[in-house]
Amino acid sequence: MKDNFSTGSDMYAKYRPTYPQELFDVLLTKVSNQKLALDVGTGNGQVAEQLAQYFEKVYATDISSEQIKQAQPNEKIEYSVQSAEKTNFENDTFDLIVVAQAVHWFDFEPFYKEIQRILNKDGVFAMWGYGLIRTFPALDKIIEDFYYNQIGKYWDAERKHIDDNYQNIPFPLEKTQVFNFKNKILWNLEYLIGYLNTWSAVKHYEKQNGKNPVQTIENELKQAIAQKESFEVTFPIFMKVGEIPKS
Repeated sequence: MKDNFSTGSDMYAKYRPTYPQELFDVLLTKVSNQKLALDVGTGNGQVAEQLAQYFEKVYATDISSEQIKQAQPNEKIEYSVQSAEKTNFENDTFDLIVVAQAVHWFDFEPFYKEIQRILNKDGVFAMWGYGLIRTFPALDKIIEDFYYNQIGKYWDAERKHIDDNYQNIPFPLEKTQVFNFKNKILWNLEYLIGYLNTWSAVKHYEKQNGKNPVQTIENELKQAIAQKESFEVTFPIFMKVGEIPKS
């Protein structure tokens, strides 16, 4: 599993979005028990915090200690630095295991073996992610050009899985279902720039070229947003849910 997000973990915590209630409402209808949940690749704990509203105990893991340091303490959540592919949990532990915007970084075969080991016989596994944001036409044009052309070659190869909505990621589960959601929030220019700066391709560009590529489009962004105090941003979310077949 790659660690692209230890650097700038404070910005990630501030500018990355949470997920809509509708997603969790759907997820909870699939779970028969709400005792133990695991959030793999938790980052700063955004999903773990939401799961803690419904489960007796939530465990949350990430390979980045810097990311976990950004998580808010919660007596119902136990954070630990662990890889997705090898954990210290007992067999058949969890009622629900989730991965949000992270599974594309994992080594799929050992990861699924590990999930099969630690998910209980009635447990559910869910993974989800979100693609390129949508705003309004003038701003979308700038963001798309930035995404595909200006920093396109700096995306890791794994990013293709986001672009194709996880359709080509192995998913060796039973009773698989696919869901789509839209997370709509109001942002201003500061939040848009902050969010763009969390992109891994931006970090790769900056490391290789010694300058921040977001700064090159700031004036364009300002002109497109003009006098708007805020504007609606839509995150298109895709989710797969299923049960691990037990051998």
